[in-house]
Amino acid sequence: MASEARVGLVHRLRTWAIGRLRRSRLLPAGMPDKLTDESRLGRRFDQQVMLYFPTTLDSLYQLRPWFHALAALDATHPVVCVFKDSRTARVVRDETGLDCVTLARYGQLDEILSLSDVKLALYVNHDPVNFESLRFTSLVHVYLGHGDSDKGVSVSNQVKAYDLCFLAGRAALERTASAVMLYDAAARSVLIGQPQLDAAPVVVPAPDPSRPTVLYAPTWEASQPSVSYGSLETHGVDLVRALSGRYRVVYRPHPLNGVIRPSYAAADAAVRELADRVDTDVPIEQSFADADLLVTDVSAVTLSWLPTGRPLLVTTPTVPYPPSALMDAVPQLAPGDAFADVVATHLASDPARAARAALVEHYLGDPSPGVATARFVAACGDAMQLRDREWAARRAAGATGP
Repeated sequence: MASEARVGLVHRLRTWAIGRLRRSRLLPAGMPDKLTDESRLGRRFDQQVMLYFPTTLDSLYQLRPWFHALAALDATHPVVCVFKDSRTARVVRDETGLDCVTLARYGQLDEILSLSDVKLALYVNHDPVNFESLRFTSLVHVYLGHGDSDKGVSVSNQVKAYDLCFLAGRAALERTASAVMLYDAAARSVLIGQPQLDAAPVVVPAPDPSRPTVLYAPTWEASQPSVSYGSLETHGVDLVRALSGRYRVVYRPHPLNGVIRPSYAAADAAVRELADRVDTDVPIEQSFADADLLVTDVSAVTLSWLPTGRPLLVTTPTVPYPPSALMDAVPQLAPGDAFADVVATHLASDPARAARAALVEHYLGDPSPGVATARFVAACGDAMQLRDREWAARRAAGATGP
């Protein structure tokens, strides 16, 4: 009995200590604090749409671009957002006004969904923890992603886990169809455009009257060597040095620069020191509005820039990239190129302008303001109707499931 009492005491002390740590400011930002909203346990969700985001604040850049579209969806089909980190939930709640709930354990989600009539689950990344939600067969599960691009990581066998994928344009569908085996991309994909572009704030361009502005917006080094397209180590310092003085160089770093390789973090720090301005506290739309030309990597930034109609240069990565109509059309900067001369040529004549313009619809669908958001809301409604038909058929046949 004494031994059992000691075990019980140790367990209580451990639980108390873990709880204190989670409530303190010492828990790393990249680790979910798992502080459950106790008041929500045992209560149903009134909403029929659930956004599931188990990752933490350092991944919030993946969700933020969807805030506008989620708010539009919430006005028609109310949305509940489920997190595993209360700090992330608090930020999203403050910035969107959406109903945000933190649930620590799988069993808590199971209990609430069993009481609810949630029909649609949305996901913006492939976090492995998504499978705690993907298990539920009474929902239609839709992958939204967090930025279409020609990166190899933009196509993944993981799409098979979802019932549907909402894609931007034909380019994304063709990319998925060609890369993912044993998967009917045409049947499982819905083309909606990029609602993220509809969220663009009204910005006032702030050009430099004395010289053109070049925006350098590289991607991060990536967690997988095969998709490490970041140019900071191969181009960064030499590029900014070559352009300095003749051009105003604005540097927009990726939020994850240096999380994998210290050498990449060092290159990021060096470019920050050399650039005329570092855009870390303004929306990307402001960076775009201020720039006359963009230098970037194989990334989603290229597609967001396309509607501006202004010159674009993409760095040549050190690893192979998938076949890409955009990369065929856009001039590339290789290490050692005469960067300043190339930039001057494209600012003066923009020889790739027509080729880029022809790709806007292929990659983005109709970029007219509001069109993609309307398509997103309609696609969510269609997915819920599909769920209702399938669920009714299952129940009529006597099938049951969680």
